[in-house]
Amino acid sequence: MKYRMAFALSALLMMGSVAEVVRPNIVYFLIDDQGYADVGFNGSPTIKTPNMDKLAAAGTILTSHYTQPVCSPTRAALMTGRYPIHTGVYNVVSRPSSWALPLEERTLAQGLRDAGYVTAICGKWHLGLEKSELRPTKRGFNYQYGQLTGAIDSYTKMSNEGLKGRDWFRNDAPCADEGYATHQLAQEACKIIGDQPSGKPLFLYVPFNAVHTPYQAPTAYEKPYASLDKANKSYAAMTAALDEAIGQIVAALEKKGLGKNTLFIYSSDNGGTSWGTAGSNDPLRGGKADIYEGGVRVCSFVTWPGHIPAGVKNDEPVHIIDWYPTLLKLAGAALDQPLPVDGKDLWPMLTQGAKSPHEEILIIGSVPGQRALRMGDWKLLLNPWDREKEGKGKGNSGRVELYDLRKDIAETTNLAATYPERVQQMRARLEALTVNPANPDGFFHAKEPKGNQSK
Repeated sequence: MKYRMAFALSALLMMGSVAEVVRPNIVYFLIDDQGYADVGFNGSPTIKTPNMDKLAAAGTILTSHYTQPVCSPTRAALMTGRYPIHTGVYNVVSRPSSWALPLEERTLAQGLRDAGYVTAICGKWHLGLEKSELRPTKRGFNYQYGQLTGAIDSYTKMSNEGLKGRDWFRNDAPCADEGYATHQLAQEACKIIGDQPSGKPLFLYVPFNAVHTPYQAPTAYEKPYASLDKANKSYAAMTAALDEAIGQIVAALEKKGLGKNTLFIYSSDNGGTSWGTAGSNDPLRGGKADIYEGGVRVCSFVTWPGHIPAGVKNDEPVHIIDWYPTLLKLAGAALDQPLPVDGKDLWPMLTQGAKSPHEEILIIGSVPGQRALRMGDWKLLLNPWDREKEGKGKGNSGRVELYDLRKDIAETTNLAATYPERVQQMRARLEALTVNPANPDGFFHAKEPKGNQSK
């Protein structure tokens, strides 16, 4: 109720329908493995993020923004507006695997480019690299700069995910540029902004490799965190460099005169690691690779001066799949396509205080059969496992958990035995969404599903 009142007041001054809105430039900052509590706008007591905080304060903080538990599935969901049960991307895409984001999937970049946008990616792709047709410039991006696999050394650019060499590319061809990855991505993004032709809208996708391991940053960024242990000091320094990079990109847009007509979206790709020694997802349980909240509810905000209410926190549940239809509609792009979209248009929720467009949000784990469903304040989990308590095992396949997130955001009290009828109702819906009788393991989920091989 408190959020809806704030929206109602702000909405009086906002444009209420997409039809009335001028097409914005779009900048999406996707951060890698950032903890829910590791930004100032979500209350970090230690890590300072002044540029992120300023941008978040100018817009709306999304406190219930969901993703997938690991990297590639989240990126596929953002690019297609579709859940993993439909794209087939359930786990990380890396060599020597021959599969990737299927070529029949239309990407957000393709839709925006067809609508007249200049499209650029500066950062981590992680949706296919084995063949040229799987790489960004063949999937809708006019420009590409950065890495194609999942994890690199920020200085040497050496990949630890099977590339067996440097993972740094410009327009999908190997690039010999040297430097610190976060700095390089910011510099390239600023150059693209500076070269942006007048009268053409820009879609700039900046999926930073930070703050993924290895935790690395120039020594100067560590000085304010000298009292922290080694891992947390490096992690905080990496975040500080990331915050500086975001400030530089925003400044470049303002210098170009594009700041007021730019829609900024910020989110992590999944929760921070719960098995490591740095970062925090407090007050959420678990982290990356979990289907608990710490793995899939991420720090996020959306900002567009004069259109998105400022200084607001919105707790309505949304999923990263929702940006696909929302952005295409804002851009005036065609939404008709052969493959059905799972995402929902968020514009009324963002600008008019409407409720979430979702009756349910589906969460698919990276282990077959591991899945969850959020309906209202209730969340049902099937076959969850907790790295902090269970190590790296896959858990008990028969385990069922139910939580009331409104009262128990930390998922501490399993109410499955207390509310068997609710469990039955939600489980029936979850299984209707995910069980595939034609699949040998019974689920749509598979490690390398048929139809997902690169062609």
